[in-house]
Amino acid sequence: MVDKSSLRSNKRSDSKDAKKGTDSKQPAKASSRKTTVKKSPSGSTGEMEEDKQLDNGAEDVDMNDDTQDSATTATLEKPEAANKAGGDGDVEMDDGKTTRDGGEDKKDEAKEDPAIAAINEIKDNFNLLERAVTLFDARFTLRVLRTISSLRRRLTPEILARIVRDTYPADHTSVRRLEAVIGYDGAMEVDGVEATAKESPSGTVLPEVDIYIHLLTQIYLLDQKSLEAGARFSTELVETIHSLNRRTLDSLAAKAYFYYARFHELLPSPAVTSIRPQLLASLRTATLRKDVDTQANIITLLLRNYLLTSHITQADHLVSKTVFPESAANNLIARYQYYLGRIRAIQLDYTAAHNELIGAIRKAPQTAAAAGFVQAANKLNIIVELLMGDIPERSVFREPRLEKALRAYFLLVQAVRIGELDAFFDTLNTHAETFKKDGTYSLILRLRQNVIKTGIRMMSLSYSKISLRDICVRLRLDSEESAEYIVAKAIRDGVIEATLNHEKGYMQSKEMLDVYATQEPQEAFHERIMFCMSLHNDSVKAMRFPMNQHRLELKNAQEARERERELAKEIQDGEIDDDDAGGEFEGL
Repeated sequence: MVDKSSLRSNKRSDSKDAKKGTDSKQPAKASSRKTTVKKSPSGSTGEMEEDKQLDNGAEDVDMNDDTQDSATTATLEKPEAANKAGGDGDVEMDDGKTTRDGGEDKKDEAKEDPAIAAINEIKDNFNLLERAVTLFDARFTLRVLRTISSLRRRLTPEILARIVRDTYPADHTSVRRLEAVIGYDGAMEVDGVEATAKESPSGTVLPEVDIYIHLLTQIYLLDQKSLEAGARFSTELVETIHSLNRRTLDSLAAKAYFYYARFHELLPSPAVTSIRPQLLASLRTATLRKDVDTQANIITLLLRNYLLTSHITQADHLVSKTVFPESAANNLIARYQYYLGRIRAIQLDYTAAHNELIGAIRKAPQTAAAAGFVQAANKLNIIVELLMGDIPERSVFREPRLEKALRAYFLLVQAVRIGELDAFFDTLNTHAETFKKDGTYSLILRLRQNVIKTGIRMMSLSYSKISLRDICVRLRLDSEESAEYIVAKAIRDGVIEATLNHEKGYMQSKEMLDVYATQEPQEAFHERIMFCMSLHNDSVKAMRFPMNQHRLELKNAQEARERERELAKEIQDGEIDDDDAGGEFEGL
């Protein structure tokens, strides 16, 4: 008989031997796949450490089954790197790292050169303009215009000259004119830039690219304070734009008109009025072509031109005879509302002026670049609110970008709020230069009557009965007759609720009425509702809808109606039953 226990022990020993044999084969296989480049003299370096170093440094070595041959070949091709490494097996990593660092240094040098970066950015903008023309999409043009603020700080004659030579053919009419304006002498070079001409096969340049280069030159002349040359160059550019009728040029043309007007504003007095015929002709042409950008821009430029020369009546006629495009950009709408608010304030229509200025402040960009416009709009709005008899909120004067600029206006508001004529005139005389520079001095002079009305209102709230003599003394008026006239006018305007006794010479205040018994809450609620409705309408207009989606819906609805008519006709003719029609035409 065979012993079962001995059989079990033999099976266990056989399985253990087989397992040991399998384990002994695995390291041998691994060692055949991973081979070090060069053995260490001491032999103390571990096998796993050498394998890790080879894996990290071997950029040029493919990890195939014959890794040993490829690693040896790599070592023979780079003996200097192997000697430099000192035999530690990290050859390829050092060499690859050195090559990589050299490439990064060259890239950093290319990035650090502002001239090369500016030229490449301008040429990238050419591609965007070409896409705008091809796809008839103005968004690419707007992307180009957004880069002007960063490009204008880097523009130099060398950059502009290189762009002109790389873009235009040698016999183009714009080459000599641009080089003469830039001041190019033929000896300026920008190293490291390949000359790539942006030409069509026929040797012509896109009008959009041509106008964009002229626009950059126009901005460069403005930054260099070359006003005479810039005015002549801008006049020629505007005439060229006026002769072109391309919708893809609208945004660029509007920008060119802006700098055209800016050059002539900075020149002596006759130059400001000399551009009005050209602007009016361009406005007429833009309106006929439905060029919204140019139309909105020229309207604001004309209003600014009229206000600079104090031609308020002509500005009012322009507003009444033209329609400002509702689809214009927000910055143009804000500028138009600001000018309209100034016109209405001068015309004593303070309510309309206040509404326009509030709209301009809300639509103004909330960026640092628009801080000057926001300050000017708030200054004018503060004066208009004071002329309306209201006191501006204190939070307006605490805004960081307005606090310093509105310091003089804050002192003025304090004087008007307490009704002190002495403090009012002291503030006016102290900050007269600031008010004249802001263009609000003439409006502030109108506040004297408001200061007096405010003082009368404060006295009517403090005293139930006060004599005209005391009013004359407190307000520093000339006589009691003047005080009586001012009090009577304040009562008629609704500033105070009081009665005037002419015989005894005193003013008696009435008891305070409940404000909720008047129409004031209703008017305030109506004003808020109108603002919300206007905001909703503007939001709907600003939304973007899929192109021709309404036509697709109309087509589907028309097809459905035709199917219904055919089905109804078949039912009437008896060709189809109601059950087959689905029971939808039981009334027929």
